[in-house]
This record gives sequence, C-alpha cells and structure tokens, in this order.
Amino acid sequence: MQSALTPQDIPPTACSIEDHWITLQGARMRYLRSGSGPALLLLHGLLGYSFSWRYALPYLAGQATVHAVDMLGIGFSDRPRGLDCCLRASAERLLRFLDAVHVDACDLLGTSHGGAVAMRAAALAPDRIRRLVLVAPVNPWSAQGTWMAGLLSSRLVSPAFLRIAPHLQFTHGYFLRRLYGDRSRIRPGTLEGYSAPFSLPGAFAHELGILRTWGQDLAELKSVLPRIAHIPTLLIWGAADAAVDPTSATRLRQHFSDCRVLMLAGVGHLPYEEVPEEFNHAVAEFLDRDR
Repeated sequence: MQSALTPQDIPPTACSIEDHWITLQGARMRYLRSGSGPALLLLHGLLGYSFSWRYALPYLAGQATVHAVDMLGIGFSDRPRGLDCCLRASAERLLRFLDAVHVDACDLLGTSHGGAVAMRAAALAPDRIRRLVLVAPVNPWSAQGTWMAGLLSSRLVSPAFLRIAPHLQFTHGYFLRRLYGDRSRIRPGTLEGYSAPFSLPGAFAHELGILRTWGQDLAELKSVLPRIAHIPTLLIWGAADAAVDPTSATRLRQHFSDCRVLMLAGVGHLPYEEVPEEFNHAVAEFLDRDR
C-alpha cells in the first residue's frame, strides 16, 4: 500500500511517524502515529485524510502521542459498502477507534467536516475529550455548501458524479486552489497527495453519503452543543475561507463557556497547510495550557 506521507513531506527534525492498521467494524482502517505524551487525535475533512496533517503531525508529536486517522471510506482505509455516513455514525466510529488503540481520553483536533464529527463525538462521550481544537468546522450557522450537498447527492446527479469525479484531476486542482487564501502557498506535491486515494475503488461514495444527510446532521449537531459547552475549545479560521463561513465563528463561540477564536487574515480553509508555522504554534500553546 502506498504511504500517503512520504519522507520529503516531513521536516528533518520530525519524530518517527509510524503507519498502522486496525480492523474496525470488519474493515481495515489506517492511521499514523508519532510522539509521546498525552493523546491527541487529528481528524481530517471531507476530501482529506491523514495527508492533511503532514506539517502539523511532526510538530505536535513533540508534546503528544498523535494519531492521525484515515476514516473508513476515505483516504487509504477500506471503503465498505453500505457504510453509514451520517454524523452520529462517524462520531461513533471515532470513539470505537479510541477504544481499539486503547486511548481512554484525548485532545481532539478536527477540521471542516472532521470538526463537526469531533463535536458530535464529544457530545456522545464528553468525559473522553479533554480539549477541542476546531479548524473551520462545518456548523449550523454556515450556509456555504448546502446547495452543493443537495445537488451532488441527488438521484439524478450522484451516479454520474461517482463515475467521472475520480478522473477529473483538473477539477481537483480547481477546488484545491479555492481552498487557499493565497494560491502561491500551495506547495509542490499537494494536489498529487490529495488525489492519490481517488484512484481506489469506491472513491467519493463515502463523501456523497455524507452529503445526503447534511441538513439533518447539522440540525442534530445544533441540538447537542449544550453537552460540550464546558470543554475548553480553540476555534481556528482563515478569514478568507470560501468553504465554511468565517462569520459563523461568532455564533459557534457563543455555545462554549471557555472558547478562544484565532482568525487568520488572508488565509483560506486549510491554515494547517497555508500557514503551518503559525497554526502549529497556536495549537501547541493551547494544548500546553493548564498541563
């Protein structure tokens, strides 16, 4: 199996990064692990996988035992047919992963759709999540993407989308560029890294499954936010984010009693790639608080 995180992606001072597999719900799930100390789980977004954390993982491994997953259906993990893709089911799988790797409690960092999964998992098991770092998390107060979710998951469009989307690399590049506030910050190999899993059978099926329950999932997420209001939380957003509305950070922040917001000027949806030094420093400083 091709490794999604290659040696040239990793800063020379990085800790050793180990590639692991576990069996979860009868399917093989891939994750990366590095470092030592308190557990930290990194959760990618809708079209991402552990590759998303190639600049964050080596840095954060200096102060934590970091697990970066490829969720089932995404990245290089198995794509089981009939996988329940709703937000609650994804959150439950995340908690089962923690059980499988013998982590009782952790800090949880999730981006985009992974941020919504992180909040949903924390609501299911608030005693297991010490702190949350949410990077432009999908949330009920951002309308961006709602119409696209309905279109792509429709019965008329989705069959054609599943057939052609893995082969349209120029389209992959277009969407990647839209996620950056400054396209000059896209580093060599980024598009190739994100596109690598698209050639595997079943590519995009899980993503469409997520889109089919989008509206219902966000309504449910809103209803459970009081369960996690006490968890110390850091919200990180790029002010030029075109995927999840930066102004929704204000509404989301109101649902936490101990919440900081870091808004990065000129940065898009992927601050951990676009300005990794600033991102890594902010996360490390937050996680080191009160230790």
